[in-house]
Amino acid sequence: MTETLDEGPFFHGTIADLRAGDLLVAGYRSNYRPEMVMNHIYFTALVDGAGLAAEIAAELAGVGTPRVYEVKPTGPYENDPNVTDKKFPGNPTRSYRSSAPLKVMGEVTEWTRLTPEALEMWRERLARLKADSSAQIIN
Repeated sequence: MTETLDEGPFFHGTIADLRAGDLLVAGYRSNYRPEMVMNHIYFTALVDGAGLAAEIAAELAGVGTPRVYEVKPTGPYENDPNVTDKKFPGNPTRSYRSSAPLKVMGEVTEWTRLTPEALEMWRERLARLKADSSAQIIN
């Protein structure tokens, strides 16, 4: 039996227009490195964390509306090694990943949007990430 890491609820940020009952699955390109096909689908127990991911996805795509969905894992999941290995020991970001699908429970409309200043800071960070070919994402 798999250990329960977090009781949730869980959230996923994206620009995709989804409906309750839809399944989010691994195997699509990364929002952060489009040349990478992801082996996992990522989610968090923090609605504002999912909101940040949605806003970054919209920024990187250059189109689309940031959206946050409540999701339910359909299989085992683990701590997200992209943020929990050394950056945030103990997983205070409550970030997870799964190779099993996530079931969309519904859209969440109440989450903290980035200020114009914070959005500009993320634009600069993303530009540096794009320019740094040594930056790694564990997919």
